[in-house]
Amino acid sequence: MICGGMRAAELQKLDHDLTNFVDELFVGVGRIERRTSMRCYVEGLLLDGERKSAEPMARRLVRDEREVEGMRQRLLECVTHGNWSHSTLFTRLAKKLDCECPGIEALVLDDTGFPKKGVHSVGVQRQYSGTLGRVDNCQVGVSLHLAAERGSSCIDMRLYLPKEWCDDEPRRKKVGVPDDVVFKTKWEIALDQLDDAIERGVRKHVVLADAGFGDITEFREGLEGRGLTYVVGAASTLKVWAPGTGPIAPSDVPRKPRGRPQTKWRTGDVKPATLVELATARGAAALKTLTWREGSRGPQRSRFGAVRVRTSHGHAAGKAPGTEVWLMWAWPKGKEKPEKFWFSNLPATTSLKRLVFLAKLRWRVERDYQEMKGEVGLDHYEGRSWRGWHHHTALVAIAHAFLTLQRVLSPPILDHELDAA
Repeated sequence: MICGGMRAAELQKLDHDLTNFVDELFVGVGRIERRTSMRCYVEGLLLDGERKSAEPMARRLVRDEREVEGMRQRLLECVTHGNWSHSTLFTRLAKKLDCECPGIEALVLDDTGFPKKGVHSVGVQRQYSGTLGRVDNCQVGVSLHLAAERGSSCIDMRLYLPKEWCDDEPRRKKVGVPDDVVFKTKWEIALDQLDDAIERGVRKHVVLADAGFGDITEFREGLEGRGLTYVVGAASTLKVWAPGTGPIAPSDVPRKPRGRPQTKWRTGDVKPATLVELATARGAAALKTLTWREGSRGPQRSRFGAVRVRTSHGHAAGKAPGTEVWLMWAWPKGKEKPEKFWFSNLPATTSLKRLVFLAKLRWRVERDYQEMKGEVGLDHYEGRSWRGWHHHTALVAIAHAFLTLQRVLSPPILDHELDAA
């Protein structure tokens, strides 16, 4: 990775490729002046520099100091005030990446935090950010990525708007939140992103997500209802019915002579087990040592186990067990108990090696965030508006996608890979 971006000489060598890339994505998006400003913004994001806000980018884009202010105004007008659709750009980008990035295996969902000072930027408040690992003053974006083993890139990013913001009409108007934006949880936003991606023509790849999404029964059911397969993280404290166990069906519950037919499932002598209890009980004999990637630091391997289970969400209220899914876990050698867990609705014939590969492919989103923030300024936007935030993130995604395709399709030209995560 080039820390902070590309040198001007490097970008100049790729000028022809960049021109073709952005011309395809920007066609019809307003007049030539707007498209030129959007191209300048993408170049500013790609060029080397610590800050990717309007003024520092303007200074890198012009040769004459007298032109800096004019360029700064063009960049601000393009992103903050320009009336163009970021959704249109994401639609085009998604189709392009799905077709041109070789070996696409998965759709990856995640969220990332943007530390902020003050209270005026859209969506900012004290809230938990997995990126920061704590509650802090920040914005949170939910993103969707296409991932292959050799490369990945963001194809949608949306701002999570906390309920306090959604219910504050004056505050909404001040930053230009559209009237049709209502409160949605992060997992609901994620399902919307998947719906839009599929409607745009993106193929139904397996969906990957961490436990922040995977723990939510409604999210997993939403994926199944859309005909999507998944491998998602799960917390060790979730409970499932071990193989061969389960609640008693209503039809099997003895009926009193004058009683009404039973409608609830009953828990008998056997109770559901937590994921860590079930995995630990199966012991070391159930584990296989597998390598999922050859990284620059050597083979990436650990011990894994997997078994078919049924989820037990709502069992105490008499709900039926969930459909049978895979429960997979990682139990590194030398550890007292398993450390990571995943659910997957892939077929029962799926190999453990395949499950591990997909679960570990989720690391691509972490690299995307690292590159988007470290190279192309994802978290450098200094404006406060809804429109500006989404315009900036769309152009950042385009800049990053350009780098991704260069690395994947022409590795000798641009070969700056990070160590394997």
